[in-house]
Amino acid sequence: MRVHLAALAAATILPFAASPAEAAATVVYECTTTATSEKQEVSLDVELTVPAQATVDQQLTIGWSGAFVTGKELVAPATGMEGELKMYVYAGISGIDDLTSATGVADLGMVIPGEPVAIPPTATMTTTPRKPGSGTVHAASINFGLTPQDRLVECVVKGSATEYPLTVTGADGSTPSDSTTPTGSTTPTGSTTTPEDDGSDGDEPDSTPTTTSTDIPSGGVDTGAGGMAGPDGRALMLTGLVVMLAAIVGLRLRRPRSRA
Repeated sequence: MRVHLAALAAATILPFAASPAEAAATVVYECTTTATSEKQEVSLDVELTVPAQATVDQQLTIGWSGAFVTGKELVAPATGMEGELKMYVYAGISGIDDLTSATGVADLGMVIPGEPVAIPPTATMTTTPRKPGSGTVHAASINFGLTPQDRLVECVVKGSATEYPLTVTGADGSTPSDSTTPTGSTTPTGSTTTPEDDGSDGDEPDSTPTTTSTDIPSGGVDTGAGGMAGPDGRALMLTGLVVMLAAIVGLRLRRPRSRA
C-alpha cells in the first residue's frame, strides 16, 4: 500500500517539476571591494522569470532569484559594510532598440566582516520598453551598497549567462516584421527630389575656356577669337591691321640700301 501511495505522489509531483531550460543556471561573478580593490570570484545559481511578451510604454517586470554555490560565497570585507545596505541586481537586454537593462533592489541583512554575505533569495527588476522588437534577457551585474551610486562591493559577470527570449509588441499588439527598416536608416519614404543634370559626367570641369564656332554671334563669321567681338570689333581690328602694315612698310623703306 505504501508503494502505491509513493508512486501516486511521484506522479502528482513530477508534472510540475521545472524543466531543464527553466532550472537555475550557475553564473560566475568577479566581485571587487571598492575601498581596497580586493577581488574575489563567486558563483551564484541564478534564474530569471521573463514574461513571454511585453508591450511598448508599459512597465516590464522580470523576476530574479539566486543563491550562492556552496564554497563560492561572497565574503564580506574585513573593513566591514555598515549602514542600511541593499543588493542591486541587473539584467542585460539585447536585440531591442532603446532597451538595454532592467534594475531591481532588495534589502540586505546584517553583514559580518570576514563572513559570507547572506543575500535575499529574490528580487524584482523593472524597465519600460519604448519600441517593439524581439531580443534576449540575461543576468548581469550585482552590487552591494547604500545607493546605486554608493557601491561597497561590485560584482560583474565573468563569462556567459543563460539567455531568455523576450518579445515586445506595439500598443496595438503588432510585432515588428523582418522587413522593417533598421533604426538609423536615412532612406526617405516620401517623394525624392532629383538634382538637375548640368551636363557634366562627374569629372572636375576644365578651368580653361575653349572657343568654338558655336561662339560666333549672330551675323558674324568664323574668324577665330575675333568672332566673339562682333561686326564693330572686326572693323577696329582691320583698322589696326592696316596701321601695323603701313608701319612695317615704312620701316622697310628706311633701311639703307647695301652698296653695290
